[in-house]
Amino acid sequence: MKTIAQTPGALRLMGVSVLARLPLTMFSIGLLVHARHLTGSFAAAGLVAGANAVALGAGAPVLARVADRRGQTAVLLSSASAAAVFLIVIASLPVGAPLPLLVALAAAIGLASPPMSACIRAILPGLVRDPEAARAAFALDATALELTWISGPPLVLGLGALWSTGGALLAGALLLVGATAAFAAQPASRQWRPADVESRPRSGALRAPGIRTLVIVMLAVGAVFGASEVAITAATTALGSTVAAGPLMALWGGGSLIGGLLAVRLGGGARTSAGLALVLVALAAGHLALSAAAGSILAMALVLLIAGATIAPTNATVFAMADGATPAGTATEAFAWLSTAVAVGSSLGAAVAGAVADGAGPAAAFALAGGAGALAVVVSLVRARTLAAPAPAPVPAAAAAC
Repeated sequence: MKTIAQTPGALRLMGVSVLARLPLTMFSIGLLVHARHLTGSFAAAGLVAGANAVALGAGAPVLARVADRRGQTAVLLSSASAAAVFLIVIASLPVGAPLPLLVALAAAIGLASPPMSACIRAILPGLVRDPEAARAAFALDATALELTWISGPPLVLGLGALWSTGGALLAGALLLVGATAAFAAQPASRQWRPADVESRPRSGALRAPGIRTLVIVMLAVGAVFGASEVAITAATTALGSTVAAGPLMALWGGGSLIGGLLAVRLGGGARTSAGLALVLVALAAGHLALSAAAGSILAMALVLLIAGATIAPTNATVFAMADGATPAGTATEAFAWLSTAVAVGSSLGAAVAGAVADGAGPAAAFALAGGAGALAVVVSLVRARTLAAPAPAPVPAAAAAC
């Protein structure tokens, strides 16, 4: 079995990809605090951050589809450069800048952000080739990604406090361009070519029933994340210790890191639709259990560590299944749709959880997160056959023209 550790340059490629994805985890909270500084309003800042999140989800599949046709290098370099320009502009605006301009720039940053996660996941199967090793590679990537979520938000907040909110965004822009260029310069990315097919379906990766199933599953999984983030903040606020929200979320990410490392050692995530359902049951149960722990910081810390341990294995399982279900020539786009589903689901989960927390308290918001996980379980069971079906064959040119 050829593991990723035995592949020349593979670990370096993954390390560079983590560095390139770090600024992407900085921008959501970075834009929020910068917009709050410029406008003096959390409501306005929320609109700015929301516009960025929606545009990020909308832009990723489009850029990924171009990468599937033209290769990664030009897409990564041009999108990172464009995003950096918009970041520099928004970072340079004075206090009192008009809200419509801030929203437009935040949306432009989201649309232009390079689809880095989709690109690395499209490369991984070709690096290791052996299916079992590929599963472990996806688990390793899901685990490594947790490092960006653990370090990105504190980094941008720290830079904002020591320097300025605009300066923090400038630093993120420089890191985005430099790290993305370093990734694009790696032989595995530079030499990667899309699958040689005569014609790709207009519906792209979503033509595959299995990919549609996994997108719906990740939409629900994203809602688990968004609802949990709001519930954690609401719970710590109710307990008079808002400052504890940050460490609790770090523990949550740390749990995912531990779960991911365990998944790597075991060869990757689950291999069947039944296995996926079991992983999702663990995800749902772990986050539902937080509703009983909402009255204690210590209890939440313990349960969050356990619940977090289900996150990376869930992602690893979905990524590996997506690799097998993706139509030829649409790999990057398929992985981008999964990222978009998580982003959209997280936004929806956060919005609904906010209303639930205000009306019924943080325990109910945690219950909502568990319910979203249960929905993911139901989808995986109801549509299990689509996950077992082979990826659709390429569409002949004549058929595509009809």
